[in-house]
Amino acid sequence: MELSTSILLTIALAPLAGCFLAGFLGRVIGRAGAHTVTILGVAASCGLSFYVLYQLVLGGAAVYNHNVYTWLDVGQISLSVGFLVDRLTAMMMVVVTLVSLLVHVYTIGYMADDDGYQRFFSYISLFTFSMLMLVMSNNFMQLFFGWEAVGLVSYLLIGFWARRPTATFASLKAFLINRVGDFGFVLGVAAVLYFLGSLDYATVFAAAPSLAGKTLAISQNVHWDAATVIAVLLFIGAMGKSAQVPLHVWLPDSMEGPTPISALIHAATMVTAGIFMVARMSPIYELSPAALSFVMVIGATGALFTGLIGIVQNDIKRVVAYSTLSQLGYMTVALGVSAYAGAVFHLMTHAFFKALLFLGAGSVIIAMHHEQDMRYMGGLRKYMPVTWITMWVGALALCGVPFFAGFYSKDSIIEAVGESHRWGAGYAYFCVMAGVFVTALYTFRQMYLTFHGKERFTVAAHHGHGAHDDHGHHAPGVLAHPPKESPWVVTLPLVLLAIPSLAVGYFTIGPVLFGDWFGGAIHVEEGGNVLAELGREFHGSLAMALHGFTQLPFFLVLAAFAITTYIYLFKPALAGRIKKAFLPLYTLLDRKYWVDEVYYAVFAKGGVALGRLFAKRGDGKLIDGALVNGSAGLVRRTAAGMRQLQSGYLYHYAFAMIFGLVLLLGGYWLFGR
Repeated sequence: MELSTSILLTIALAPLAGCFLAGFLGRVIGRAGAHTVTILGVAASCGLSFYVLYQLVLGGAAVYNHNVYTWLDVGQISLSVGFLVDRLTAMMMVVVTLVSLLVHVYTIGYMADDDGYQRFFSYISLFTFSMLMLVMSNNFMQLFFGWEAVGLVSYLLIGFWARRPTATFASLKAFLINRVGDFGFVLGVAAVLYFLGSLDYATVFAAAPSLAGKTLAISQNVHWDAATVIAVLLFIGAMGKSAQVPLHVWLPDSMEGPTPISALIHAATMVTAGIFMVARMSPIYELSPAALSFVMVIGATGALFTGLIGIVQNDIKRVVAYSTLSQLGYMTVALGVSAYAGAVFHLMTHAFFKALLFLGAGSVIIAMHHEQDMRYMGGLRKYMPVTWITMWVGALALCGVPFFAGFYSKDSIIEAVGESHRWGAGYAYFCVMAGVFVTALYTFRQMYLTFHGKERFTVAAHHGHGAHDDHGHHAPGVLAHPPKESPWVVTLPLVLLAIPSLAVGYFTIGPVLFGDWFGGAIHVEEGGNVLAELGREFHGSLAMALHGFTQLPFFLVLAAFAITTYIYLFKPALAGRIKKAFLPLYTLLDRKYWVDEVYYAVFAKGGVALGRLFAKRGDGKLIDGALVNGSAGLVRRTAAGMRQLQSGYLYHYAFAMIFGLVLLLGGYWLFGR
């Protein structure tokens, strides 16, 4: 049995249809019409994605790999639009469409009072279409189209509230940093075409072993291994899209966009595009242990050092943003030790609990009248019981508590790194193990500051009179009305995301990680198959969870739980004293290692200075002065000289004719004989 082309086209194009209807006919169909058509489009994609996954897993359907449209043929190169749908693709399609569907429903409540309601729904549907084109592609050209499209739409969404200077700055920052990564990605695609002569996945992967021994001549004496060059260049693209160090600085700032975007782009879809891409390119990466070590070290650095920044954050969304950076580091480490299935498995579980935490944070922000500083919250559990319970589910999954989804995926990555003998594995193991403690520390701190302890906000009397500052904004910690639970369109997605955050790991780890579930979609060389080693020790989900209670990661989580409970429930003043005692370390983390300042000083200011130099010397003196004005001056001077010859006297012209005749005769006598 083969999957239907019409079904796959519907999955990809239904969100695009909703985007066009909401975007171009938004005023005609109104707010209700906009969210109806976009939700129906994404729901159709989601339902059909589940059907495709069912057919591939239980229905006996074969892998679908066909072109549906040929864009152009140039010599031996064919550029097409086509789909490669195997179990890896189908899992990504389900994750993308399901999270997107829940975010669409959630947006009805979150953006209810926003003037750009229809435009927002149009954008998030366009984003879903772009992501589907990326994961369903069967060639590098279409992959690049989806890659750039999600980058473009993320720019539109992060800067959605364009009147906020911070939002505009964040959207530009995201766009520019992604262009840096995408430059490497384009070079990687060009290298694939140069060495392998095709952009079609199947052709490239079949020819990949021929890269062995091939080199790229950098200079007469320097030659780089071709597989390493391709793998590293493609990964530079993933570093931008999946926010890996040092191209990670855009993701925390992107929290300036509306909260549904934080959940959609930065939990489940866009930032995982790089992880998916490397897993898809496993036949190329397996040819280069050097590239895999590079991937592993970059991921390990991000897993620990970006997580540390989350400990000092006070904005509820930024804490979750830095946890995303850290968890993306875990996925990247898994890729680096050839545990591609482990990376994709963590991608899937993380999508659910991270979307839950982002949407839960948005629910809190709604209740707090758009206050995001956790120092002005506290005690919200009695006002928001559904948000409180569901966010605790997400928090425990993020910390990797046994039986929760995050435990199965994160602990598998830690064990896989421990099994690896690849260069850099020791450093990576330390980072991912220490990252467990750090993750639990900032997660429990966030939950206690938000939902527990005493209330650190007040409700202004007379419906908020006197509760505003000079600019008309609410004073910090002063609310016009008491906080209350969010409407059902907000809490229903939280409940639906809490279910897989709790249970999906338990039911899927066996087949996905240790049952060759992905088949030929992922290729691992025999000598480096760390998951196969772990599979020999795997005795079921229940046994793994019970064993997890005796392992070091759980004790690290327990230690973080004890520390945060003691500080934030019993000795709140202790937090301030710890901050003073470790002020240099706090400043280092609060300033995010000064990476932004370095980028601003070197690249932003350096770019402006270089532009001014070119404008003054290049444009002003060379182009305007020498070329434009200089050529005009030359013509003017030449014309002035020629005018002197036009005297109007007859004997001048007769003399010129005689002189010319003498020159002609002299030339003939010298050269013409």
